[in-house]
Amino acid sequence: MSVLETKMERPPDWNRPTDLQPHGENELLEVSMGPHHPSTHGVFRMDVTLDGERIIRLKPVFGYLHRNHEKLGEGQTYLASMPYTDRLDYFCSLTNNWAYALAVEKLAGIEVPERAQYLRVILAELTRAQNHASSVGFLIQDMGASGTPLMYAFKEREKILDLFESLTGSRMMCNYMRFGGCRVDATPAWLDQTRKVVAGIPAFADEFEALLCENEILMARTQGIGILRPELAVNAGVTGPLLRASGVDYDIRKVDQYGIYDRFDFKVPLGDRWDVYDRFMIRLLELRQSLRILEQALKDIPGGPVMDPKAKIRGFRPKPGEVYGRIEAPKGELGFYLISDGSPNPYRYRVRPPSLINLTILEEMCIGHNVADIVLILGSVDIVLGEVDR
Repeated sequence: MSVLETKMERPPDWNRPTDLQPHGENELLEVSMGPHHPSTHGVFRMDVTLDGERIIRLKPVFGYLHRNHEKLGEGQTYLASMPYTDRLDYFCSLTNNWAYALAVEKLAGIEVPERAQYLRVILAELTRAQNHASSVGFLIQDMGASGTPLMYAFKEREKILDLFESLTGSRMMCNYMRFGGCRVDATPAWLDQTRKVVAGIPAFADEFEALLCENEILMARTQGIGILRPELAVNAGVTGPLLRASGVDYDIRKVDQYGIYDRFDFKVPLGDRWDVYDRFMIRLLELRQSLRILEQALKDIPGGPVMDPKAKIRGFRPKPGEVYGRIEAPKGELGFYLISDGSPNPYRYRVRPPSLINLTILEEMCIGHNVADIVLILGSVDIVLGEVDR
């Protein structure tokens, strides 16, 4: 039996003090944590008020990476914004592409060929697998451990990035999706290599679990820490692994069944402790489910075109209207809200980034814990400042 199937008892006291009143106003200490280096989670600061080691208040401060993404999207053609979506969650450019393409396709009534739908699923689940493995590695590094788990994750991530580069020409800024399909087709050799990479990931996952899941230090530092109750998660609009770790059964791949996700058999893992440990475990479980989807998609992918021949590249002017397109990105619900006035440019271009929404409940998860737990709780949220600031 996998260690992931072991169910643990919920801690009785939630490890959170009920008395959060300071012992005296003169004893409060205000600390500015950050801005952090981009190699962590991005340029981000937390203004923390402490009573000794205990967190009384926490204010996230961001905006250092603001790039005017949405306003730029309103000043150029629909297609010209596709490369800019790569820069949102720069770990997951292909799912960024898909969310934007899906919104425009809904707006213009464009159909996507079946082979392109399969390619989109394959690339999205490869993206999810490398994101979750890297997220776990970063979380362990945030805990103060050595870089070994992160290097384990990056070793596997390199294989997936090699696949992205071979297909799209770029390892991270892929710019691959198009309205009505994909930019280029995958060769038989690329699909065979992808099958080999996917076949090797379960051995990596087994090794990763054996290294981490029952580690006493990891369990002591993460269990009962950063509790996010399901009612707060729902009310705050939290989505993705963070929401499912709080026990809420909500996955847009199941809810909307966008693309061709209704054809695949996979489960939605849920947590029952609602803490940092559950967020860590959910990502490992979801990695395994991504492998199930990949095996099915690689087995059943049909032949045919990868672009709708009716889709226009030049002179693209969707009819006036508005639309919201969303997908289950690795970090949660990624959506694009577009308004067309019939011109070549969107009248309104708005991104719904999961990293920003999920970050809004950071204070609630940190209050009452020690200052040493802050970075660990932040790491369990899994944010990228590229889509927080935009």
